[in-house]
Amino acid sequence: MAARLGIGADGDRARAQRKALLGEDDATTVFETSKEVTVITTFDQMSLKEDLLRGIYAYGFERPSAIQQRSIKPIAAGRDVIAQAQSGTGKTATFSIAMLQKVDIQLRETQALVLSPTRELAVQIQKVVLALGDYMSIQCHACIGGTNVGEDIRKLDYGQHIVSGTPGRVFDMIKRRNLRTRNIKMLVLDEADEMLNKGFKEQIYDVYRYLPPATQVVLVSATLPHDILEMTHKFMTEPIRILVKRDELTLEGIKQFFVAVEKEEWKFDTLCDLYDTLTITQAVIFCNTKRKVGRTTFYSKTQILSPGSIILHLALYFYPLAL
Repeated sequence: MAARLGIGADGDRARAQRKALLGEDDATTVFETSKEVTVITTFDQMSLKEDLLRGIYAYGFERPSAIQQRSIKPIAAGRDVIAQAQSGTGKTATFSIAMLQKVDIQLRETQALVLSPTRELAVQIQKVVLALGDYMSIQCHACIGGTNVGEDIRKLDYGQHIVSGTPGRVFDMIKRRNLRTRNIKMLVLDEADEMLNKGFKEQIYDVYRYLPPATQVVLVSATLPHDILEMTHKFMTEPIRILVKRDELTLEGIKQFFVAVEKEEWKFDTLCDLYDTLTITQAVIFCNTKRKVGRTTFYSKTQILSPGSIILHLALYFYPLAL
């Protein structure tokens, strides 16, 4: 099998592909970080709830990433925030921690709403919120299309502190009055560049109209073109802007590699070889079809992929990468 593993560093190619996908202008678009932003280098210094801190450390975090050091505190303080950082830098945990800090657990009503462009992302956010809030008895529901409407109604009627969803289903639940908005104090737009694109823009405004006037708005994205930034003036109040530049990222130890696999049927065996060679406790595997997602999930549950009987943890999304 080792002969099939043509592994080589691929950082330059990845950067070139990203630049091609974004376009030359968007790849270089930057904005200034607000002057009032302070850097808090540990979670203990953020004045977080004790049960939330327990959840953060239990989740495996040791110290906040660059975007977390700058963004958690102003979001938790109630400021409108525009946060831009590269993928994989901890943006989801950033707003999840801030939401959990602000939520009143004793009030079983929706207090924070997260909108995402895909069902898979909405479910991922729900899982992160539930994991970080494990010691808080948090209620968080993924409200997404393609699922049973009756189940959404039942969960929302029961009461959810946080709702993570896609715009269409969320708006439908609001119109049905099953998603009560009177206690919502924070709206988060994840992947904001996509959410404010033509496909979702009207749906976002439809949802926004039903929220209380003083609702805090948080935008999170890896890219923020100038036209998107201009649009934020319509629904954000003196937002704090946070830009984490490449040289400020705490990802120096991460390297990118590719594995040249000649045949499709060799891919899972190759993955097992990597698990035999490397120490891996968690992984995200990207597939480009639902069928591959299902097949990979099935295989991973029937094989132990590393010594110590740790079965592969999978978060699977339908993007044209990897397997």
